[in-house]
Amino acid sequence: MKPQGANDRVWVCIVDDDASVRKSLANLLRATGFGALLFGSGEEFLASTLARDAGCALLDLRMPGLTGLEVLRELAHLGWRLPVICMSAHWDDTTLEASLRQGAVAYLAKPFSEEALLAAVQAAMTDL
Repeated sequence: MKPQGANDRVWVCIVDDDASVRKSLANLLRATGFGALLFGSGEEFLASTLARDAGCALLDLRMPGLTGLEVLRELAHLGWRLPVICMSAHWDDTTLEASLRQGAVAYLAKPFSEEALLAAVQAAMTDL
C-alpha cells in the first residue's frame, strides 16, 4: 500500500528520534516536491508497510531502541532494497565504515546543509 496519491520514488522516510529534526527535514523535502513519511524509531520504521514503497530513507544512527546500524542490518536481512542515507552528529571513521558496510548509500554529518541533503536524496534515488 502506497501513501495516497503517491507514485514510486517520490517518498522519503525520515527515521529520527528527535521530533524537531523529523519536522524540519519533512518541511524541506515537501517544499522541494518530495513526500515524507516520519518515524520516531527504527522499530516503527521497520513495522511500516508504507516504508517499503519509499524512494529512500534518512536514518539517524543514534536512537533509543534499535540503532541505525541495527536497522540497516535488519533491512538487509529482510531483503529491502531501499537506499539509506545515514545521519549522525557523532561521526567517526569506525561508524562511517560500519554504515557503508551495512549498505548505506551515503552519510550526512549533522548539522548539514539543505543542499547536501537534497543532493544525497537525489543521488540515492538516481542510483535505483
